[in-house]
Amino acid sequence: MSATQRAKQRSADRGPNREDSEPWYRQFWPWFLIALPGSVVIAGLATLYIANRYADDLVVQDYYKDGLAINAQLEKRARAEALGVQATLLLTREQVQVRLDSAGAAEPEVLTLRLSHPLEADRDFRLDLARVAPTLYVASLPAPAGRNWHWRLEPQDGGWRVDGSLSAESFLDLDADLELDVRPEKPSEDSAPAL
Repeated sequence: MSATQRAKQRSADRGPNREDSEPWYRQFWPWFLIALPGSVVIAGLATLYIANRYADDLVVQDYYKDGLAINAQLEKRARAEALGVQATLLLTREQVQVRLDSAGAAEPEVLTLRLSHPLEADRDFRLDLARVAPTLYVASLPAPAGRNWHWRLEPQDGGWRVDGSLSAESFLDLDADLELDVRPEKPSEDSAPAL
C-alpha cells in the first residue's frame, strides 16, 4: 500500500468532512468565552479609575500636627467660655450673618469664619466678617453651604475660638428673597425720654 492510499484510508476512517471547519476566530463561542473575563477586566479598570478620580478627602491631612495642637484649641475654647463669647450664625444664599454675644468682652472689628464641608475638603472656605453694627458681623458667601457643615469663628488675633455645626435653624427661608437688614436700629420716638 502506497502513502497516498494510506492517507485516503485514514481520512475515510475519520468520517465525512464537518461543516464547522471554519477557523476559530470566525466562530461565536470562542469570542463569547473571551468576552466574559474581558468585560470583568474592563469593569475593574473603570472602577479603579473612578476610585482614584473621585476619592473621599481626608478631613484632616496631618493627624500628628493636629494632635499636638489640640491643647491650644482647647485653651481657645476655654477662653471663649470664660469670656462668655457665644455666636449665632444665619445664612442666606449670598450672605452669612453672625450675632456675637460677648458678654462685655471687647468686640473685634473683623472675625474669621471657616466653613468646612463634612467630607470634601475642596469645598471648604474662609471668610473675613466685618462688623456692621454692635454684635453683628456680615460677609458674602463665595459658595453655598449646607446642613451639617462645621464652622469655626475666631478673632484675627486668635485669642478665642467658638465652633459648631450648621443646622436647619441656621438658614433663613431660602425660597424667599430675603435681604439682611444690617443697619443699626434707630430709637423710636415713643422710647425717647420725656422732658
